[in-house]
Amino acid sequence: MNKRVAEIDYLKCVFILLMIAFHLVFFSDKYPWVKQWVYTFHMPAFLILSGYLMRIEKRPDEFGRMMVWVLIPYLIMEAGYVVLSAVLPVREKVDGLSVGLLLDKLCLHPMGPYWYLHTFMLCGVAYYGVFHPRGKPGVVSRLIVLGVCYAILAECFRVVSLPNALYFLAGVAVRRGGVEFTSFFRPSFWAIVPLVWLSADAANLDRFTLGGAAIVYLIISLLLSVYPALPQKVKGGASYVGSHTLILLVFSPVFTMLSKALVPLLAFDPSGLVFLMVALGITVCGSFGLAWCLDRLHLSPYFWGKERMLQPFRT
Repeated sequence: MNKRVAEIDYLKCVFILLMIAFHLVFFSDKYPWVKQWVYTFHMPAFLILSGYLMRIEKRPDEFGRMMVWVLIPYLIMEAGYVVLSAVLPVREKVDGLSVGLLLDKLCLHPMGPYWYLHTFMLCGVAYYGVFHPRGKPGVVSRLIVLGVCYAILAECFRVVSLPNALYFLAGVAVRRGGVEFTSFFRPSFWAIVPLVWLSADAANLDRFTLGGAAIVYLIISLLLSVYPALPQKVKGGASYVGSHTLILLVFSPVFTMLSKALVPLLAFDPSGLVFLMVALGITVCGSFGLAWCLDRLHLSPYFWGKERMLQPFRT
């Protein structure tokens, strides 16, 4: 669990870049079908990876500390996102900003991509509570109990989406079953055949259907089959980005909002691809730049709980 898996970092890189790309409204609105297709698998795959990678072999104080340092950037950035959504002309606009509304967004119904951190924390705490204690219940029994916990959080308290929690649970099941990630998600270029067949039916372009779940599996399998053929420099870059996805998830909304100012300058390209390349580059570089500033100003211990968030790049 302490050793990074290059293929997993590569997958995380692909999915975080897709998340950023389709939060760029000017680009995503031009390709509604592609957006619907990508939304079928990119965050479900991220949740599977999250459940698989979460470490529960920690003492309660260590696990609590880990969660606190997800909570702090979440609270800061979600609060900022809500306030900006009340004053800027954005699609996900807030009307009538108030303390009650802010608390509702922070605790129950987060806005923007920060819903992922909210779900990650709630699902993670439940996972730790069910699986950490030593005792007689086996893996299957604990998975059932964890699924019931997620159903209660979703249906009774309505603080998570049940399908999203079940994708997290799927990652937990793979880990607790003792199966290597790349053994369960078998790399196969032939996954493209059923993937195209399923994607051709609009009814399957929904993460909350069996067809959508199959698309999630197949896209992971296909991407893993491509990985060995990538140039070493591409692998190194993907590994670096994939090992810093928290930075991109936390800071990318700042730059996807600011990228709207580029629209008049880049609207000459009707495809939106020039805008995508420029805005994506600015968002990635800007997010890493903010993390670098926090490191240099020695603020990372108060924001991330780490002396240094950005790790040296190694090829």
